[in-house]
Amino acid sequence: MAKIIAGIGSSHVPAIGAALDNGKTEEPYWKRVFSGFEKSKEWMAKTKPDVAIVVYNDHASAFSVEMIPTFALGCAAEFPPADEGWGPRPVPVVKGHPALAAHIAQSVILDEFDLTIVNKMEVDHGLTVPMNLLFGQPKDAWACPVIPLAVNVVMYPPPTGHRCYMLGKALRRAVESYPEDLKVVIFGTGGLSHQISGPRAGLINSKWDKSFLDNLSKDPKKLTRIPHLEYMREAGAEGIEMVMWLIMRGALDDKVDEVYRFYTVPASNTAVGHIILENARKASGTRKVAGKSKRGSAGKSRQAAARQPTYRIASKGKR
Repeated sequence: MAKIIAGIGSSHVPAIGAALDNGKTEEPYWKRVFSGFEKSKEWMAKTKPDVAIVVYNDHASAFSVEMIPTFALGCAAEFPPADEGWGPRPVPVVKGHPALAAHIAQSVILDEFDLTIVNKMEVDHGLTVPMNLLFGQPKDAWACPVIPLAVNVVMYPPPTGHRCYMLGKALRRAVESYPEDLKVVIFGTGGLSHQISGPRAGLINSKWDKSFLDNLSKDPKKLTRIPHLEYMREAGAEGIEMVMWLIMRGALDDKVDEVYRFYTVPASNTAVGHIILENARKASGTRKVAGKSKRGSAGKSRQAAARQPTYRIASKGKR
């Protein structure tokens, strides 16, 4: 059966894409940002997922005020990069996985989560920037097929953190009922704290961001209780994007191994956050995490006995 083996949280700052596209990655301002993802690219190259589910928000590229789906699942065979006003990004066309996407749509909808099924869609920086940060800059094709899941966090009302977390659990059930043996990683993108307009433009709340990352790893259910107004007040108007990370987290085990974390400010006017979480191995005995041995947890997942071996990155980023 297919398995979700890990979750990745990443900001999707459009200026990061511009820095990549214009050869500015070695400039001092940008080098500190991109250096924080070097270990992540090594991890991804070792993990070699068969499919990536990327949870992101569209920035008026595929959707507009005329049509605002809360959750939209890309089921097409490919997704071209969108023209966001200055031409499409020079990245490969994103190849989809229509069979798995159709299976997810059926499973999740019958699990009483209403999805919009999208069979033609362009994808913008919200999806392609995190792909670059984890997979690098391929010339011809991305390393694996991608299933986009667009979430409305632009127009009120966005989904609650709890709804997103529970959707993650439904996604996991869907993936694990797919018969093909596939390794799947899931991205939660957007954020962290930032506000791009109004009197508080430029707001960054590092204390809030780091607490969010701590709880994402250790106590995600606490995050599901955060109301929209608290995101707005503490993390800025665009900080509501962080609910998308809870879809990723809901798709993982209750107990996870935090493989790597990176945080820096600013990139453009945004806090950049990144985390890699792996489902803990369920074998008896010990497992090594960052050089220390810990006893494996029995876990309560129905698929506890079917975990794949995972890879560790010993050194963690700054918190």
